[in-house]
Formats: sequence, C-alpha cells, structure tokens
Amino acid sequence: MTFQEQIKQGIPSILPPKATYDLAINHAPKRKEILSAEEKKLALKNALRYFEAKHHAELIKEFSEELETYGRIYMYRLRPEYRMYARPIDEYPGKSIQAKAIMHMIQNNLDYAVAQHPHELITYGGNGAVFQNWAQYLLTMQYLSEMTDEQTLTMYSGHPMGLFPSHKEAPRVVVTNGMVIPNYSKPDDWEKMNALGVSQYGQMTAGSYMYIGPQGIVHGTTITVLNGFRKIKLNPEGNLFVTSGLGGMSGAQPKAGNIAGCITVCAEVNPKITKIRHEQGWINEIVTSTEELVKRVTLAKANKEVVSIAYLGNVVDVWECFDQENIKIDLGSDQTSLHNPWAGGYYPVGISFEEAYEMMANNPELFKEKVQESLRRQAKAINRHTAKGTYFFDYGNAFLLEASRAGADVMAENNIDFKYPSYVQDIMGPMCFDYGFGPFRWVCTSGKPEDLQKTDTIASQILEELAKTSPNEIQQQMQDNIKWIKGAQENKLVVGSQARILYADAEGRIKIAEAFNQAIAKGEIGTVVLGRDHHDVSGTDSPYRETSNIYDGSRFTADMAIQNVIGDSFRGATWVSIHNGGGVGWGEVINGGFGMVLDGSKEASKRLASMLFWDVNNGISRRSWARNDEAIFAIKRAMEVQPLLKVTLPNIVDENLF
Repeated sequence: MTFQEQIKQGIPSILPPKATYDLAINHAPKRKEILSAEEKKLALKNALRYFEAKHHAELIKEFSEELETYGRIYMYRLRPEYRMYARPIDEYPGKSIQAKAIMHMIQNNLDYAVAQHPHELITYGGNGAVFQNWAQYLLTMQYLSEMTDEQTLTMYSGHPMGLFPSHKEAPRVVVTNGMVIPNYSKPDDWEKMNALGVSQYGQMTAGSYMYIGPQGIVHGTTITVLNGFRKIKLNPEGNLFVTSGLGGMSGAQPKAGNIAGCITVCAEVNPKITKIRHEQGWINEIVTSTEELVKRVTLAKANKEVVSIAYLGNVVDVWECFDQENIKIDLGSDQTSLHNPWAGGYYPVGISFEEAYEMMANNPELFKEKVQESLRRQAKAINRHTAKGTYFFDYGNAFLLEASRAGADVMAENNIDFKYPSYVQDIMGPMCFDYGFGPFRWVCTSGKPEDLQKTDTIASQILEELAKTSPNEIQQQMQDNIKWIKGAQENKLVVGSQARILYADAEGRIKIAEAFNQAIAKGEIGTVVLGRDHHDVSGTDSPYRETSNIYDGSRFTADMAIQNVIGDSFRGATWVSIHNGGGVGWGEVINGGFGMVLDGSKEASKRLASMLFWDVNNGISRRSWARNDEAIFAIKRAMEVQPLLKVTLPNIVDENLF
C-alpha cells in the first residue's frame, strides 16, 4: 500500500502482525501500578472498543500484557511501518488544505528526531502525548484525510470523537487534553485516567500539534540567559551557566548558551538522549566524570570559551563538586521535568539510571523518597553557591515547588514565597510578556529549506522596519529579535519540520504573517502554518510560571487561558487546543494554543489580523488590570492603534493611604 492509502484506511480491517519492541528507541518508563483488577478489565474494554469484535480474542491478551509490562496500552501492533516525519503538504491525501497542514504537524510531533518517546506517542516532558495509543493516531489521520472545510474534528484527550458539520470559518479541529473536574486533578488521578485510556497529558505543544523540536524553546532560553547575565551585570563571555536536562524542552539549553556566548554545563542521566543531542549538534562535548568536568570548565573559563558541555550524570553531583572545588557558577537553573517527578522527570542521585528506572516501576515509594532526598541535597548545594554570588532562577519546571514539598530549604522568610524567583517574574514577564512579546512561530509545509530562508528574510525586514519607529521601551526586545532571526540559519536550529520561532508582539506578528500570506499569493513560498508556544502572553494561566508576575491575587485563576482559546476559535484559528497541565504539572496550569494555515487568500489575511491581535492583547489587558506597568503601557499603545479596542484600566491606589 502507498503512504496515502495507509492514511486513508485508518484502523486496518486485517490486523498487522504483532510488533517487536525496538530496544534502540528511547522508550517511556514503565508507569506505576495503579489500577485495580476491575479497573484493568475496564481499561481493556476501553482499548478493544476501537476494534471489530472478531479481533477481540486475539488482542485482549496482547493488550493485557502491555498494561502489565508498561502500565499503559499503547497498541504497538498498529504502529505504522512508514517513516514518521513532516512530509511536504501535497503528499497527504485529503479534500482540505487545512486538514493536510494538520497532518503535517502531527507527523512532525512524532518524528524520531523530534519526539522523546516516539513509540509511546510522547513528544516531550516525559509524558507529553499527542495520542494515548496508535489506534487514535490512525483514526485521526483517516478523519483528516476525509474532512472538508465544512466539518470540524473534535479531539477528546487524544481520542477523535468524530467529524461534525460546521462551516468554513470554524476551526477544522478542536482539541482538549486532560480537562477533568478540578477535584480530580492530582497526579494519581492522571495516572489512573491515563491507564484507563480516558485522559492524557498533552503538555503544552505536544497535544496541540505545534511542537517544533528544541528550537521552540531555544530562543526563549537565549533571551533568558542573555538577560540573566544582564541582570547581574556580567558579559556572558567566559562566564558559567549550570543547569540540567537534555530532553525535548531542556535540550535547548546548551544551544541557547552557545548563542548567548557563555560556558554551559548541562547534566543529563539518560545516555541515549545525551548521545542524540550531541549528534544533533545541540551540545559540543560530553564529559563523564566530575574530575574531568572540573578540568574542562577551568580551562574554558581561562580561555573565555563559548562551549556547551554535557555532563553524563546527576546534576546534584555537579552542584556539590563545584562547591567543593570553588568553581564559580554565575548563572544557575534546572530544567528537568519536575512536573512529572515520580515517573521519569527527575532521577535521584547516588543510584544508576538503570537502577532508578527499575525502582520507579517496582518500588515507587522508595523511588519517591530518593527523589525527595536528591531535591533536598540539590537545594542545599544551590544555597551554598548563591551565598557566594550565584544568580539562581527557577525555570518554571516546578523545581522549587517539588523541592518545597520535599522539605528543602527553598522558602523565603515569609514562608509563602520561594527564596528564588521564577524566570518569568524576573525576566520574561516584565521584559517580554507584559509588552506583548512572546514565542510566535511558523512552519513551511512545503518542507523546502529555501522557503524557510525566504520567510526568515521577510521577518527580518519587517522587524528592522518596525524598529525604526518603535518606542524606547521595547527597543531592546526588537534588537535581540533582529539579531536572532539574522543568525537563525547559521545556528542550524531546524529539527524536523522547516520551522522557525521568533519573539514578536501583536504588531510584529500581524505584519510578518501578512507578508507571508502575500508571498504565498504570489507563489514565492508554499503554504505556511502559524502558531506559538502556549508559553506566551495570553495562552497560559500558570501561577508558578507564565503568570507568576501577576500580583493582584488572580494568578490561580484561569479565565485568561479559557477566554483566549474561545476567542481564537471564532476569530479564525484553523485549530485550537486547551489543556490541563503542561510544563509545571497536571492540575497546576491551564494552557491554550492554536494553529493557523496561511494559503495566500484574502480570507486568510482577514483571519490573521483579527485573531493575532486578540491572541496577544487578551493577555496584555489581563496583565494591565493586575497593575503591571509595562502592560499598562502596552495596552494603551494598542488602543491608540485600534479604535475598536477599549480596555478597562486600573486606577492606582496611593500607598500612603495605608
């Protein structure tokens, strides 16, 4: 069968042979035993409902084995034989160019070069899934191949509920992930519902089909590192940034350190992912002992090198060793997946990776004890370094939250706040989000590198023109982004689809998108998908990260994210998504995203102007109402540009009245 025929057949009527478990692939860890005997029976019933009754006797034993062995039913047998990658859009079967673009994005999320655990349909973060099982993937792709522009596909936590009649201006796909009743949002609730096959953790851009590999966070990390050094009044050259994690998101850190121009040490316990990041060029060197690491960092400091070094081992050893050897850490953070601390997001110090992997599944209580012991040790070592002048920030991965739950010394004197700031509080919030700058991104669905190069040139020209008349308050952001986009090609950021990310405000996003649409209309480039990270101005309500610099008491509310996705859906988004969880943990955040297909039409121009303006200014208005000075400035400027915008502004109370 051809690729197109396989897509159109969906779940095959004749089952393929049982698949072998490929040991060369980076697999998800076994999930903990959480279902009762009756619940296991229910999980099997839930899985088998995708198949005709004639297959149940054959599949029930196999699915039962998967559930016992891996803690989930992935349906490995149904994994397609064709190569998984973002094909040029015209290679997909279908009646809707918008649907074909979505297939392109889904396959990119599952590309072996992009996905963390591709056979388990997990893109990044240890549990950020596109689908729960391969039947869902096959059925979704089949629906997309049949869809017209008068239909909308409804996705319930990876499950394609079906195609429903709608209209051309409606989203082609509406995605929800993990949207459970609030009182059932604890980690074990997710474990149980995911094992039953009724809910999933979509992370941020995994379950919304908008992940573009580590590039998606490289730019944000570059800005964070640059401004971290600016904050402590140091030039990055010859100075040291220490962190950990080389997975889907955290793998961006060493590349960002190189672009910023510092020495980066990034610890990672997983040999497979370390090897992959080295092969991809995201890290320069791998070191396997702390003795060797001390020598290498000392030399790099002496020579003022720009170099990224992966330490294959536990980050706790790095913090403790550098303290004992008096290696000065200038900037410190952590980006392990601590939103998922008990299932592979963080590994304890003192035991091997393999031993920890085994303990996680077979002795979860002991594993939890070891993780919390490690967190206490890591926090203690960090405190010793910060006493010597290290600037440490929480990278929004729930490090401080989980460290506090482990009893580590990370609380401020008031015992309410953390003693270290979130990077959003100190850097990204006041410098970027409050002004409306966030991770705008696009994908050239032709798959042609020359199309991406043309879009880079277009974006660069637009930004340079905007910078001529931009107010002084945002000149730093404009110049950082012009420098970024001009260096995008030489930094070799593409992994998977021909995609780019750029921090831009509403004005920049709209003008860049309109220029793309005109270029498509002229036949200069192919179809483009617009999107953004959920980690943005408006899309996410996350009290310990995206909205951590909201100080009016509303940071635990989620009106903004919900309003954002509703507003995007009727202003022209091609698909929208809303998730429980992402980045900092299930039950800790609500985040929304979108995708928009540009096809060169007048209708696309109208949609992009309406939706992108709302998508950014919704968040600025909320931040303005919280009395954030930068956001008040930005929303007033937006109202001057758009007379139809009228936002309620806060009246500032004189502190002397208290």
